[in-house]
Amino acid sequence: MVLALAKEITIRKNEFANEAIETIYFGGGTPSVLTNEEIQFLIDTVYQNYEVGANPEITLEANPDDLSNNRIIELSKSPINRLSIGIQSFFEDDLKMMNRAHNALEAEACLAEAVKYFDNISIDLIYGVPGMTNERWMHNVNKALSFGVPHISSYALTVEPKTALDKFVKKGVIAQPSDEAAQEHFLLLVDTLQANGFIHYELSNFSKEGYFSKNNTAYWLGKKYVGIGPSAHSYDGIHRSWNIANNALYLKGIEENQRPAETEKLTPADRYNEYVMTGLRTIWGVSVQRVHDELGKLFSDYLLKESDKFIGQGLLVKDNGIIKTTRNGKFLADGIASDLFFINLD
Repeated sequence: MVLALAKEITIRKNEFANEAIETIYFGGGTPSVLTNEEIQFLIDTVYQNYEVGANPEITLEANPDDLSNNRIIELSKSPINRLSIGIQSFFEDDLKMMNRAHNALEAEACLAEAVKYFDNISIDLIYGVPGMTNERWMHNVNKALSFGVPHISSYALTVEPKTALDKFVKKGVIAQPSDEAAQEHFLLLVDTLQANGFIHYELSNFSKEGYFSKNNTAYWLGKKYVGIGPSAHSYDGIHRSWNIANNALYLKGIEENQRPAETEKLTPADRYNEYVMTGLRTIWGVSVQRVHDELGKLFSDYLLKESDKFIGQGLLVKDNGIIKTTRNGKFLADGIASDLFFINLD
């Protein structure tokens, strides 16, 4: 698989011709199982085939059970300069309910060690967990702050079909997550992190100054990216593509010097909808002028007309031609965006 990933990196080098790579991200699945040598090999392959900026952000996703003290020290000696750690909760019963492989002690132990060796660390926290009181949620938030990490990503618990959690909810073992509780937790999180010097730069992401995720920011700002490996998605500004999910078929295709993938060309309506969806989630908002310049008057007029009612409700605000969510609108950003979508009936 590692050799196939390196080969795909090489096969696709022309997709970033004359453009500098700003970020390299090892994510999806469990990339922390890679050895330092394999990580170095893949990064070297990128450098051999692409122009890379002076100080690229190089992130590794990992779970606490993967990050023993020795592994953290090993990673600190690799080119990895940012860790994204899936903590989720510091409570044992929450982790069991979410079917996480790590326990609460591992969550705290790995963070205590990681901050000794890495300056740039992001952790994930889950809110809206059934039965989680506001006090319990604030314990999680304050515990995260106690480690001094500069970036926190936080998401509402969602029940995915055909998961263990889905079965427990259907059997009544665990209550259905409450939207009202999730919204309370979200607003507590926003207020607490902003009071502690974090910038709420995207709906689910909070960062100290200078620690915005370059990788995720590229998605939200509509920059192009190349995704390598089974199921990986890519975007060039006009087209989206995704590699086949099946490992065996992926390996076979790469062996034959073919990228096994599907591609779709985005329509102007697709591009408008995606920009509205991502833009409303961020501090950068949605630029009416950009919509006009890139997609035309039809779309900019539509955006202005459809956003009026949400501005009247205090959920959106328009300032200098930029439409953003208000404090009350943030939690509803995705729903508001879907109401602003352009539906092409032709």
